Amino acid sequence: MGKNSVWGRRRARRALVQALYKWHMTGSASVTIQKEFEDGESLKEADTRFFAEALHRIITTHDVMDAEIAPLLADRAFKDLDPIEMAILRLGADELMHRPEVPYRVVIDEYVELAKTFGAEESHKYINGVLDKLARSARSVEVNAHRRPG
Repeated sequence: MGKNSVWGRRRARRALVQALYKWHMTGSASVTIQKEFEDGESLKEADTRFFAEALHRIITTHDVMDAEIAPLLADRAFKDLDPIEMAILRLGADELMHRPEVPYRVVIDEYVELAKTFGAEESHKYINGVLDKLARSARSVEVNAHRRPG
């Protein structure tokens, strides 16, 4: 299994949830957080390039992603989300908007699974609903192609 394998990306996504949570709680710079994760075990066998690119992009442009996500939240303001839900939604939004090579269904499935691991009991359903709505706008051509019969 190489670092750029499916498993390498999965490990990077898992570490990214933790890294964004740490950033949310401490406000540390992306390079500081990246170095901490590179020095630890979290990125062992992970796709470190994927990790670094996503971490830096989300920390520097989170306000743009938050503005895309906020209207899709039916029941609360973005700032009222749990930090883990916030991290997972930002990561899913980042992949939907910046990683067109990853099928939207894979993006949604990966982050729903991470919500089951790290989030509150029912948060995976919430994450699924929000990312599905975002996919319909950010990846409308791809989503519509998969929803056509036959």
